[in-house]
Amino acid sequence: MIDVLAMARLAEAADGVASLDEATRLAVRNRPDTVQVWGDVRGFGLLIGEELSLLAMPHERGTGLGRRLLLQAPAEARLAWSHGDHPAARALAASHGWGRARELWVMRRPTSAPLPARIAAPEGVDVRGFRPGDEGEVLRVNAAAFAHHPEQGSLSLEGLQERMAEPWFSADGLITAWDADTGRLLAFHWTKQHDAAHGEVYVVGVDPAAQGRGLGKLVTLAGLEHLGALGVDEVVLYVEGDNTPARSLYEGLGFTHSPSDTHVQYERSAPAH
Repeated sequence: MIDVLAMARLAEAADGVASLDEATRLAVRNRPDTVQVWGDVRGFGLLIGEELSLLAMPHERGTGLGRRLLLQAPAEARLAWSHGDHPAARALAASHGWGRARELWVMRRPTSAPLPARIAAPEGVDVRGFRPGDEGEVLRVNAAAFAHHPEQGSLSLEGLQERMAEPWFSADGLITAWDADTGRLLAFHWTKQHDAAHGEVYVVGVDPAAQGRGLGKLVTLAGLEHLGALGVDEVVLYVEGDNTPARSLYEGLGFTHSPSDTHVQYERSAPAH
């Protein structure tokens, strides 16, 4: 069996962008029985459910390997991500009946840029870090906030626990805002420190019933302050390209986006064979 995670790490070192997303890496590591893999040390195809990943090692690109791996994909493959809007991926998708379905923007902000003044929590709202026992409320708000999001909204307790078991998890970095009277979670900002220089706005979720109270900006600023205090140089986030309200919020906080910093999801519109 080829070591797809080791191959992905080598490709990332060469490309400067991850070849597999976090959910795929966790599935390969923790639930290999859910993963179909084909290929060899030159490159591989990988299928989880209906989502396809293809990787040609850097020295094998331009040889037609990507096409051969795509043609070996099982019939249930329907979705595929290009982590970076690569011309070769666009051409391969177009020539085999895969259409552009979604854009996921990477936005970046240097921590050297000053933050807006922190917002005071509204009366009756308590802001604190995650505590054991908060899991149910985090999942409830996450499901409600991302009800129409195909990946984030389906987060389960198992998936939450997997992420909390990762070396980067910090309870202080999962910032929560609570209704002091009812004990219900209103909003949260889960931050992630990748390394000494890079942090991430991992997830910001607001209960739809608590929208309009400024809680999204409240917890986002609190999380950015937390990451800045850790000494990172840059904070990144991922946002749907068509989510104008979220993009406006982040732009107002100093985040910017370069067109090349775009991940593209393709959807099969015709058989690949």
